[in-house]
Amino acid sequence: MVFFLQVFVSRSNGEKYSTVLCPRNPEVKGNNASGIGSWDWNLKGDKSTYHALFPRAWSVYEGEPDPALKIVCRQISPIIPHNYKESSFPVSVFTFTLYNSGSTAADTTLLFTWANSVGGLSEFSGQHFNSRAEVKDGVHSVLLHHKSATGKSPLTFAIAAEQTDGVHVSECPCFVISGDSKGISAKDMWNEIKQHGSFDGLNSAETSLPSEQGSSIGAAIAASVTVPSDGVRTVTFSLAWDCPEIIMGGKTYYRRYTKFYGTRGNAAANIAHDAILEHHNWESQVEAWQRPILEDKRLPEWYPVTLFNELYYLNSGGTIWTDGSPPVHSLASIGGRKFSLDKSSLGLKNIIDSPQQNDTAVDILGRMTTILEQIHTPMASNSAFGPNLLQEGEENIGQFLYLEGVEYHMWNTYDVHFYSSFSLVMLFPKLELSIQRDFAAAVMMHDPSKMSLLCDGKSVQRKVLGAVPHDIGIHDPWFEVNAYNLYNTDRWKDLNPKFVLQVYRDVVATGDKKFAEAVWPSVYVAMAYMEQFDRDGDGMIENEGFPDQTYDTWSVSGVSAYSGGLWLAALQAASAMAGEVGDKGSEDYFWCKFQKAKAVYEKLWNGSYFNYDNSGQSASSSIQADQLAGQWYTRACGLLPIVDEDKAQSALEKVYTYNVLKVKDGKLGAVNGMLPDGKVDMTSMQSREIWSGVTYAVAATMIHEEMLDMAFNTAGGIYAAAWSEEGLGYSFQTPEAWNTNEEFRSLVYMRPLAIWAMQWALSRPKVLKQEMRSEVDQVSLLRHEAGFARVAQLLKLPKEEASRSILQVVYDYTCKRMK
Repeated sequence: MVFFLQVFVSRSNGEKYSTVLCPRNPEVKGNNASGIGSWDWNLKGDKSTYHALFPRAWSVYEGEPDPALKIVCRQISPIIPHNYKESSFPVSVFTFTLYNSGSTAADTTLLFTWANSVGGLSEFSGQHFNSRAEVKDGVHSVLLHHKSATGKSPLTFAIAAEQTDGVHVSECPCFVISGDSKGISAKDMWNEIKQHGSFDGLNSAETSLPSEQGSSIGAAIAASVTVPSDGVRTVTFSLAWDCPEIIMGGKTYYRRYTKFYGTRGNAAANIAHDAILEHHNWESQVEAWQRPILEDKRLPEWYPVTLFNELYYLNSGGTIWTDGSPPVHSLASIGGRKFSLDKSSLGLKNIIDSPQQNDTAVDILGRMTTILEQIHTPMASNSAFGPNLLQEGEENIGQFLYLEGVEYHMWNTYDVHFYSSFSLVMLFPKLELSIQRDFAAAVMMHDPSKMSLLCDGKSVQRKVLGAVPHDIGIHDPWFEVNAYNLYNTDRWKDLNPKFVLQVYRDVVATGDKKFAEAVWPSVYVAMAYMEQFDRDGDGMIENEGFPDQTYDTWSVSGVSAYSGGLWLAALQAASAMAGEVGDKGSEDYFWCKFQKAKAVYEKLWNGSYFNYDNSGQSASSSIQADQLAGQWYTRACGLLPIVDEDKAQSALEKVYTYNVLKVKDGKLGAVNGMLPDGKVDMTSMQSREIWSGVTYAVAATMIHEEMLDMAFNTAGGIYAAAWSEEGLGYSFQTPEAWNTNEEFRSLVYMRPLAIWAMQWALSRPKVLKQEMRSEVDQVSLLRHEAGFARVAQLLKLPKEEASRSILQVVYDYTCKRMK
């Protein structure tokens, strides 16, 4: 792709300067003599700096190419906390401020170029074209209409610039980057600006011819301004893109921003226009949000910068934000069902917001939409479609997807979202509740279709009733969950407790009682499902000797510090949430169960920390950095701690002394596992890794336990390794992990958003839910225990792999009847 900013300067004393504002000459397919290789690549870059406070950034060009001209490019995208409109807009704004310290005026032209490409094969597949858009409020723009080569949805880019007093804007709607397409070459376009300072003399069509196969085309927009001696001038550009449809699993979804700009794919110019007019307001809102954190004297200098910049993943994690409407199904997904478009009685006005009332194609599409939605209504009710749980009067702000990582393609991986979700609940709580509704719906799903496991090749049901899925899917999200197939996550011990804990935290954060009431049945079922993993009836679940939790190469057996602590915390959270929804019987039952399990968990205490597990194996005494995950969440929720304060502090001091300081003096973060002899636990790949997100979570736990200096020293290792100039070079691509040899795994990952758990701990008052409980009615308790046991029994997985559950028998019988 070709996205470049260029500058041309001419002074009255005859001095002329021109360069692409990039120090490298990229390799481009085709004839570089007439392509962008012919441009002036004069920027050395040694005087250029980049600063970022996501979603803002500044690129500073100090005296290049003109020694007397300083250029500052200020960039912003409208990612604004608690704003669910503009934050969905696909747009960026670039404001250039030019400072002329020279003795003569500087006639300056800034050039913004963009390729008609999304990368890959489609750049050269042909049939792309560009066109001028109508000038509106002084905003000029060029549209780049792109037809994907891979059957993906088409999209349109818009590049725009604002013409004001003293700023003149001109356009080159199309130039040839490479190949044999007809039109002005990249070299000739460059020379036109270099010689004349604008495109005013360029004779170009309003709409270009479609590009030839094997060719690549681009567009350019120029803004010319005279900067007087000792003067300052500004120029504003914007970039927008409009791709309203997302097709997944044969279903079409619409992006959130289409609620405001429509679904017709013709909104790019309007979005770019509105961004130029509104970006000052956006900047003010972002600055008002960030300023208190930047000025907080408690915080080390590195922390606010890293806190904001880790948010890059909310945008760069393959993010999809839909409008929340049910998907439109394709004919290929209908199967053998009969229907007729003539039977569609709904009018066009009820389906598509279109001014073209006599458009036959739109009318037919409207009829198809209506029929297909009617056909698939039962299917939608058997999915993880969270909007079905919205209560009367609640706003549907859409559904949100983001990948576990760019190397791990699973949407909303839940064991990892447990860590990263603090960013959403603090900044976009309605999106966080949307994700939780999806998972609450998924708990009630049962999908007995078979999937093959990578660990042993066996076939298992994709998702059983009561289990929280590992993820919401990948190819057909919400309808086919659990894209993960390394192990059978229906047997994982952390997913269900993490669901209960996150839901309760979100209720605490938002005070949303309607949400609590809507998802409470799923919370109850999720807790009942876990009963089968309490083998001895002592109230505590046991791990089963394989990696049955988020550390999915690190085996664990019996009662464990990590999963056991999460279960203990979930019992208390379930009791508290039952109280919120007025279920007194469940409140008492889960509280009594919590007290019973707490006594078992305390046996993991060895005098200075909690053992990894109680299996007695060689690694059972490993010092796990994440051993207090349950304690962390109870503190974050304002619940009573699951372990005594002195034990929590002792365990954290142990982690700090061993897992943090014994690895490169704390400059890499906290290693996951450390043996009591001070050697890294080499039991598995993950025990010897440092997980950036887990280190942030450990630091958050330290803050909750009032160990502030230790917390920042611990998290500071992640900054030193990932973000500092002396580090490993992971800025804006923080990996899931690196080891003590500084070898990374999985760049651009979800979990490092857990740094916002530190901010949550810093910003919320320490309010404990008091242990004041009325006398428990023993008769009521026994009755509730019996009811809970019946639900748990129905959810129990079959003991033998060859046997089939009741639900599987019913499913198989139904399939036979339908044949």
